[in-house]
Amino acid sequence: MHQFVNDLERSVGTLLLGRRMYEVLVYWETVELDGQPPHIRDFAEIWRAAEKVVYSRTLEAASSARTRIERDFDPEEVRRLKAAAERDLGVGGPGLAAAAFRAGLVDEVHLFAAPIAVGGGKPFVPPGVRMELELLDERRFGNGFVYLCYRTHPLRKS
Repeated sequence: MHQFVNDLERSVGTLLLGRRMYEVLVYWETVELDGQPPHIRDFAEIWRAAEKVVYSRTLEAASSARTRIERDFDPEEVRRLKAAAERDLGVGGPGLAAAAFRAGLVDEVHLFAAPIAVGGGKPFVPPGVRMELELLDERRFGNGFVYLCYRTHPLRKS
């Protein structure tokens, strides 16, 4: 499954991240790779090669290369970044993803459903956002996880 995620992430040239997601993923910046399996080394290389934009009002400095900090999410700036990008943009973190959904910036949704039920948490799509989802891909993994990929479309008025 990790190699599958690596293959998905390989097309991403720029990661747009909320602070908490960045603080989890920055681990890959300095993890010792000697003796690690190939899929771990591969993901670290993908992470290190990506441009990163971290949206945070509290983070003082980035602790990874190829990273800049923005204080506020500006949908128009992201539209310009998206239009000029040669590779995909990825969004990580529920608050940032909610802002991207509200701004109509999300073209595809890559969802992993885990075989664990936990009550609560943040909604998949923020309140008030409605869209049609067109299934593009699906995959089951032996550990019970299911991957679903959807293209987003504005909800048609009936």
